[in-house]
Amino acid sequence: KELESWILDRSELEAALDQEGSILYILMTCQTDDAKRVEAYQAFIQNVVPVVKPLDDRLNKKYVELASKLSIDEEYYDIYNREIRSDLELFVEENVPLQTEVDMLSQEYQSICGAMTVTFKKKEWTLPEMGKFLLDPDRSLREEAFRASACRRLQEKEKLDTLFDKMLICRNKIAKNAGFDNFCDYKFKSLHRFDYTPEHCREYHQTIEEVVVPLWAQILEQRKDKMNLDPLRPWDTSVDCFSRPPLKPFEKVEELIEGCQEIFKRVDPELGNQFDGMYAEKLLDLDSRKGKAPGGYQSALSEARKPFIFMNAVGVDDDIRTLLHEGGHAFHSLACSDNPLLDYRHGPMEFNEVASMGMELLAGKHLDVFYNKEDYRRSYVSHLEGIIFTLVWVATIDAFQHWIYENPSHSAQQRREQWMLIRKRFSGGVVNWDGLEEEHSFLWHRQLHIFEVPFYYIEYGIAQLGALQLWLNSKKDFQKALGQYRKALSLGGSRPLPQLFETAGLQFDFSKKTIAPLVEAVESELNQFN
Repeated sequence: KELESWILDRSELEAALDQEGSILYILMTCQTDDAKRVEAYQAFIQNVVPVVKPLDDRLNKKYVELASKLSIDEEYYDIYNREIRSDLELFVEENVPLQTEVDMLSQEYQSICGAMTVTFKKKEWTLPEMGKFLLDPDRSLREEAFRASACRRLQEKEKLDTLFDKMLICRNKIAKNAGFDNFCDYKFKSLHRFDYTPEHCREYHQTIEEVVVPLWAQILEQRKDKMNLDPLRPWDTSVDCFSRPPLKPFEKVEELIEGCQEIFKRVDPELGNQFDGMYAEKLLDLDSRKGKAPGGYQSALSEARKPFIFMNAVGVDDDIRTLLHEGGHAFHSLACSDNPLLDYRHGPMEFNEVASMGMELLAGKHLDVFYNKEDYRRSYVSHLEGIIFTLVWVATIDAFQHWIYENPSHSAQQRREQWMLIRKRFSGGVVNWDGLEEEHSFLWHRQLHIFEVPFYYIEYGIAQLGALQLWLNSKKDFQKALGQYRKALSLGGSRPLPQLFETAGLQFDFSKKTIAPLVEAVESELNQFN
């Protein structure tokens, strides 16, 4: 009993520390050009985190020593035990300053990206805001906007390449110090990937190339035919095929919030109430503005046991999907918030993304909150096509990351060349990048995961396969699928990954046997709606 009380005391201490870091990160990303916020976050990762890591290791050793002597619920603590033992094997004192250095470089990446703005049509725009112009029926305007944004990114190409080279050196040292041949093997263990291996990832890449890339190429060919274009250019891939004005689901962020409130209530009244509570407690920062970091995320405030949602809404269709996605993460966080053990109050990343991508699909049939019948059809087809793109893009990014860390002595030029080879493998070969070779070769700079959270990307592909299975289950019996989904969310990280999938009524599998029927179902749905 004393040992279990000690575990819970430690859990609450870790929750308080984790929340402090989360708040400082949230404040920094909400305004990267605020020097005081940046300095406060940097002070935490430079002065607090490095001191805590050795203490954490000592506590892990103490726990393993005590657990071997005292009777403890082995079934309940099974996942906890294997993660602690893994962390013990990985911890090396000399890696602490290297990990701090990587954290500082990641913050520098955030600041560089957050500061990127474009003067376009006599007005200053953030890069997320520039994305709106790629939805405009005026092709010349789209091209001008695309080139302006790409040009702005290229201004930072050498700085970002140098930054990444520094990260690469640090990460390779970290792996060697911990006794690993390469950073890939080290990272799989540190991410607690107990249920699949790099070989499974390669199976995913191969299956996507064989099964999904042909459908993606078909979607792009159909787009080219509908738009009567030859060639199809990078600025032609997001706009409506029939030159209709871009979907404008809302003008103000408040309208996005109100619409999603209604959608969540339709999916499940309890979820709707939870979202209402987040809004009331000001746990949302959704608008895009100068100085704000790119992207979107949900961050858990571990001590308060509440979620926070960050995104860059600019009034486009994807903004709805992003809020539904991050809402799924938030509901996951709330579903397991009662667990006394911090480690079990968040699931493995592969299932965390089932929570979010699954919510996008469960909520999809309620988009009439924002749209009339015709616009709903446009949004739905765009979502399904986006899923196919996601499966392909995940394979692209993951294959690239595997190459990077399995070939640690490569040059920046070799990295760009390999990026282009991988792009050729997965892109479908329909979009023409002639004259944009440099922009194409640095396209990976836009993917923050490569810089900040290496190897965290295959999770999106694994989860998308789970979300598609959930979608098909919901078409047969919505309430049963929803019930299984919510039960699995409530388990947090207390069960192995395959068991979480099973609880949600899903198969945890990367093979053609599982993937091919899902892709066929999406293709059938697209044919029906087209």
